[in-house]
Amino acid sequence: MTEQLDTTGRLRHLTTLEGLPRDVLVRLLDRAQQLQEQGNAGASMRGVLAGKAICTLFFEPSTRTRSSFQLAAMRLGADVLNFDASASSTTKGETAIDTLKNIEAMGVRGFVVRHQADGAVAALAQDANVGTALVNAGDGRKSHPTQGLLDMLTLRQAKGDDFAAIKVLIVGDVRHSRVARSDLQALRTLGARNIRICGPDALLPDDATLQGCQVTADLDAALDGVDAVMMLRLQRERMQEGLISSIDDYHRDYGLTAERLRRAARDAVVLHPGPMNRGVEIDDAVADGAQSLILRQVSNGVAVRMAVLEELLG
Repeated sequence: MTEQLDTTGRLRHLTTLEGLPRDVLVRLLDRAQQLQEQGNAGASMRGVLAGKAICTLFFEPSTRTRSSFQLAAMRLGADVLNFDASASSTTKGETAIDTLKNIEAMGVRGFVVRHQADGAVAALAQDANVGTALVNAGDGRKSHPTQGLLDMLTLRQAKGDDFAAIKVLIVGDVRHSRVARSDLQALRTLGARNIRICGPDALLPDDATLQGCQVTADLDAALDGVDAVMMLRLQRERMQEGLISSIDDYHRDYGLTAERLRRAARDAVVLHPGPMNRGVEIDDAVADGAQSLILRQVSNGVAVRMAVLEELLG
C-alpha cells in the first residue's frame, strides 16, 4: 500500500483512517474547527489552491460528499473538474487507472475518488505520479475517511475532546458500512473506550472490525445511558436477499424512535451519515429533533474537506 505520509509527517494521500497517527488526525480536526468558526473562511482562502486543478472522480453516485468536496475545493480557489462515470469512456471499457492517468496528463494534481470496489483508491494512489494526491471519498465497504473525520469533529463539538469519557453507540448495517469502519478507526485512535454496536447478526461483520466493542442485538439495552448514537443507513443495494426479514421488522427492532431515544443520556446526540431511510432506521421526530446533529455533520463536511485538501495540496 502507498504510504499516506511523507517523511515529515505531512499527508501525501488520504485513503484510510486506519493507522493514521493521532497527531495527524487531531491536526486535521483542529484546522477544520478553525475553518468552521470562520464560516468556512469565505473568500479569505481563495488563494490557497489558486491555479491548481482537482478532479472529483466518482464511479458511484453521491450527493453530500461530492457537493461538499466541490465547495471545499472552490473555497480554496482550485479549478474543479467533475467526472461522471456514466458519461465517460469507462462505459467503453476504459479502466479506472487509465482514466486517472489521462486526467493527470492534463495537469490535474488532486483527485477525490469514490469507487464501488474495496481498496480501489489505495490501488490508484500506488500508480499516481509523484506530487499527485488522492482522497478516498468512499470505496466499497472499506473506508470513508473524510466522513469519519467530520463525524469526529461533530462529536467533539458536542461532547468535548475527551473521547475516553464518551459512550458511543453505532446501530444498524455495519457489515456494509464504510462509514462505520472509518468511525471505529477514528474513535479508537482518539481514545474512545466505550463503543457499543447494535444490529442483527446478519448485518454485522465477521472480521476484526468490532474488536473491543460491546456487541448486542438488543437496541433498548444498547441505548441505556449513551452519549451519542450513530444510526446507519440500511444499504439494500449492497446486501443479498434474506439478510433481513422485512423493512417493517427492521424498523421495529432497530429503528430509532423518540421513545427509544429517551433511554439514552438526557443530552445524547444523534448522528447519521446520510442518505437517511426515514421510517426505517430513523423516525422523522428524531431526525428533525433537537438532539439531531445530522445537518451539522453536513456543514462540518465542508470544513473537514477544506482542511484535508489544504494539507494535501496547499
